[in-house]
Amino acid sequence: MRDYELAQLNIGRIVAPLDSPELSGFVARLEEINALADAAPGFVWRFQTDDGDATALRPFDDDQMLVNFSVWESTEALHAFVYRSLHVEVMRKRRQWFERMDQPFTVLWWVRAGHRPSVEEAIERLEHLRRHGPTPRAFTFQERFPAPGGAWNSSAGLPDECPAT
Repeated sequence: MRDYELAQLNIGRIVAPLDSPELSGFVARLEEINALADAAPGFVWRFQTDDGDATALRPFDDDQMLVNFSVWESTEALHAFVYRSLHVEVMRKRRQWFERMDQPFTVLWWVRAGHRPSVEEAIERLEHLRRHGPTPRAFTFQERFPAPGGAWNSSAGLPDECPAT
């Protein structure tokens, strides 16, 4: 059994209200993409409201800001889902639905296996990344860190014997 799992949060500011024609393509794909994630190798958990997704959650002062967060077995599993599954079709169209952000909008961090992050915890990790850049506490796909006490993630390009910092 794994000691740690990878949590991720991504946020995005939608270009119009969810019930607008501009967002209809995004809303139409939500159930499909969530089901794809739920069935993806390495998927552990995703935050959702009673509606089955996280679109009703508005933890920021900005009502147009959506959040999505989940837990995965590894960075490789999450990366494969985001960039090597049908999810990539949605990623290609994100500029139709979401504004370009000028600061980090995705954060990764390790959690003890079985822990399900709260909204507050996820936002704190994003804020940490924005203040300090990538660290073992909050990092990105581009600059990954190993799980505490674990081997370095092979996709980070570092030897397995590197200690966690």
